[in-house]
Amino acid sequence: MLHTLAPAPGSTQRRKRVARGNSAGGGTTAGRGTKGQHSRAGKGRRLGFEGGQVPLIRRQPKLHGFTYPFRVEHEVLTLTSLEKRLEPGTYDLAALKAAKLIHSNRPVKLLGNNVKKKFELTVHAASAAAKEQVKKAGGSVHIVPFRS
Repeated sequence: MLHTLAPAPGSTQRRKRVARGNSAGGGTTAGRGTKGQHSRAGKGRRLGFEGGQVPLIRRQPKLHGFTYPFRVEHEVLTLTSLEKRLEPGTYDLAALKAAKLIHSNRPVKLLGNNVKKKFELTVHAASAAAKEQVKKAGGSVHIVPFRS
């Protein structure tokens, strides 16, 4: 029955009443040791206090700004690499991957400012200078949206 429940013998002890005299067993220093910061009354210190050492919060490097969580990192494709490794023609993303000019599944951005061959390229993004150079050489750049 619930009214007969009791803790097991020896499992509970009365608390020690310190600072009630030497005969009670907790007099004089009352379990705090003899001297020092922790033996004194009002020994509490503020959160983060490290005894005079420079606190962790001040040892941390000062962080400036933040990282934009929606940043998109592009794989760079340069006009110079196209000029060196490909013949003039039409190239989409699959053809560029087959030619080993792009390697990852990140969106591809065309960069550069020097091309003589006529290319018709399909990429995810391109700089204004790269578009202008391809157009000047007689080619074109088609931008397709990136879907991850």
